[in-house]
Amino acid sequence: MFIDSTCTALNARSRLTAKVGMEAMDDDSSDVKDDHNHNYCAGSSSGVQTCSSNQLCDVTTLHQPICLAVPGREVEPARRSLRCRCASGSEFMDSDSGSECTDAGDETECATPAAASAQDKFTLDSSSKFLLNAMAVEDYRNNHWPNLEKAIERLLIHNPTDHISVSYAQIYSYVYKCVCQQHSELLYNDLKSKIANHLQRVSTDLNAIPLENLIESFNTALTQYIASLQCIVPVFMYLNKFYIVSKLNRDLRQDLMNLFADHVAEKYVNTLMPLLVKAHAVPFVVQPSTMASVVKGLHSLRPEWAQLAPALFSNFIPQINPPALESLLLDYAAHDQKLQMELSMNGFPRGDQSRKRANDD
Repeated sequence: MFIDSTCTALNARSRLTAKVGMEAMDDDSSDVKDDHNHNYCAGSSSGVQTCSSNQLCDVTTLHQPICLAVPGREVEPARRSLRCRCASGSEFMDSDSGSECTDAGDETECATPAAASAQDKFTLDSSSKFLLNAMAVEDYRNNHWPNLEKAIERLLIHNPTDHISVSYAQIYSYVYKCVCQQHSELLYNDLKSKIANHLQRVSTDLNAIPLENLIESFNTALTQYIASLQCIVPVFMYLNKFYIVSKLNRDLRQDLMNLFADHVAEKYVNTLMPLLVKAHAVPFVVQPSTMASVVKGLHSLRPEWAQLAPALFSNFIPQINPPALESLLLDYAAHDQKLQMELSMNGFPRGDQSRKRANDD
């Protein structure tokens, strides 16, 4: 009987203790708020409250950190730094962002790993970009340019009447890839250097030609070079459009023609002019088509060269001589009559004159 009464008393006391403990936990939990990042913070209407031991603030026994909110400031979303005050001054991690809160006096601030390693990341990115660019230049030197160089060489030295097997689509593809990989400047400089070296060899070959054959040899070199440009310029059209024209404000064909003028024509123009004037004075010493090709070619390279022999250039290119003057009309008429008389005396008949009006002589 005594034992039963004792057990009953103990059970009642246990229930009372459990009830009091549950009420205390409910009161404590009413001040703990859970934000959307699952960070538990104790709210307060005045001042900043510190954590006490009966509010489960021991961070070593909790999976979630307990932070105290600063008055007048809401708990920030995930991936942002948390400003927390903790009586223990301990370090803890943000549950979502993995940021570390370190003690700084009475107030701690959480710094994200991304912000902490921003400088290191920038250094790594710069190194990676430099390495990638170096690899891209190496790929250009080892793969793209050698194939383009071989094709350019074949286009420069081939005879216009001969057939060569060159894949223009493949050359265009190489040029397109080089421009897209930001190698436009390298490609442009390599192209000019390759053609300049070829023209230097052409100039050396012309130097060994006798003077009596210089006009024909110069015409052959110029004709072959122009024919080569008709193949080279179209396949480098992408480079010309998106780099030479847009950034350098020049044209690829004109630049390559200037190379011929600098490395070949300029060295022989003073030698060619007397030969051309002499050959033009004697009919058929040089073929008329060859004479016209050389004169027009020199004018296209440097229009100012026409002033070295204006009478010669005016026979093949219009508007070389100065414009006519009204005061010189009688002189022009006398010059024409003299020319007609010379032609008539040399066996060129004037044709049927029966239908000609009187006094037109």
